[in-house]
Formats: sequence, structure tokens, C-alpha cells
Amino acid sequence: MVADDAFVVVTIDGVPLEVPAQTTVAAAVFRRYGVRGTRMSVSGQPRAAFCGMGVCQECRMTIDARAHVLACQTVCRNGMTIATEAKPS
Repeated sequence: MVADDAFVVVTIDGVPLEVPAQTTVAAAVFRRYGVRGTRMSVSGQPRAAFCGMGVCQECRMTIDARAHVLACQTVCRNGMTIATEAKPS
């Protein structure tokens, strides 16, 4: 039996996704899209999480209407909204 709090539902680019509790936002986005860019560089190149510990800051996303949040350092909460800059392919 799985506890009710074993999963949370987040919304990524307008689409709800159920993920295990304690999942980072970066992992939830990878679960939704697979490996693809989640934001665009100033030159238009796709960028994605690289180091997984917040140093490179390539995982920046808009989370709950707050821009430039490090997705690899943010744990998903029930009802969280996540917006990536890259358009879904």
C-alpha cells in the first residue's frame, strides 16, 4: 500500500504530472520531457541542468511565478507550477 503523501502533483508548462514526493523540479521536468533544453541561452541555444548541485545555474526555471529558481535544488510540492522557457517539442 502506498501512502497518500508518497506522490505530489505539479504542473509543468500547463500539464499536470504526478511525481514521487521529494523529487526535484529538474527531475520532474526530465520525467515529463526527457533530455531536452528547458531554457534558451541569449544566443538561442537550448540549455538544461548540467551539474545537479546549483553551481552551473543552467536549470533556472520559473517556479510558482518566481523567475530564475534553481530547479535542481528545489523539491516539488503539491500544486507547484513550473514553467520552462523552451517550447515543448
